[in-house]
Amino acid sequence: MKTVQMTLDDDLVKEVDLLAKELNTTRSALTRAALRSAIEDIRTKRLEEKHRAGYKRHPETKEEFGAWHNEQQ
Repeated sequence: MKTVQMTLDDDLVKEVDLLAKELNTTRSALTRAALRSAIEDIRTKRLEEKHRAGYKRHPETKEEFGAWHNEQQ
């Protein structure tokens, strides 16, 4: 683990400290969890955008999923 220095708004630090206390955790642990969550959200959004772009370039055809239509019902 590495120690890093960050500059945060006073209001944000207060909120983090209140939430950390409420969750019985530390400021560092809460911040690590929040950063991991934010990174995962960004990765998911990027993948979704790649999928949308791919379907724009190569739209699905009627035949592509037609065989599964009856299975869905």
